[in-house]
Amino acid sequence: MKELPLSKAYQFIEPGPVVLVVTSLHGQPNLMAMSYHMMIADGDRPLIGCMLGSWDQSFETLRITGECVLAVPTVDLAPKVVGIGNCSGIDTDKFKIFGLTSVTAEKVKAPLVAECLVNLECRIADDGLIDKYNLIILEVVKAWIDPDREECRLIHHKGNGTFTVDGETLDLRDRMVKWSSYVQR
Repeated sequence: MKELPLSKAYQFIEPGPVVLVVTSLHGQPNLMAMSYHMMIADGDRPLIGCMLGSWDQSFETLRITGECVLAVPTVDLAPKVVGIGNCSGIDTDKFKIFGLTSVTAEKVKAPLVAECLVNLECRIADDGLIDKYNLIILEVVKAWIDPDREECRLIHHKGNGTFTVDGETLDLRDRMVKWSSYVQR
């Protein structure tokens, strides 16, 4: 074994895909790329923990409005996602610059992103860890999927501008005997 710098540990733990955090303040939507998130609870009241930098415009907008959309892009959108993550919504209309289509959401004021595979409308469920860790717990209040989307592979941030792409799926449902209620047949 060789020592791994602590700053690299996240590269091997972070399982979730890169998502776009969509916020809106005074009718002005904004996007940011984020890969620091985790499922906290599933079922009828899904909870997602996410960490945003306090320096980001989206962080402040989310704190003010208490709501956002988490849009899940696919690999074909990777160059746009990286571009979104490398500019500020303070001086950039990211929907316009990156050629993305906003769609009115049903339960929150932030728009959905038409080009994304999945859009999750969210509201802040718990803000008790924001000041200490910038950790926000979101409740998903409405979820959307584009069933006709041909490209469904997600991208995962590995650090330093590198990403992995979903690949082969292993089907081990027949071995899921202890938690069979989680297996869809």
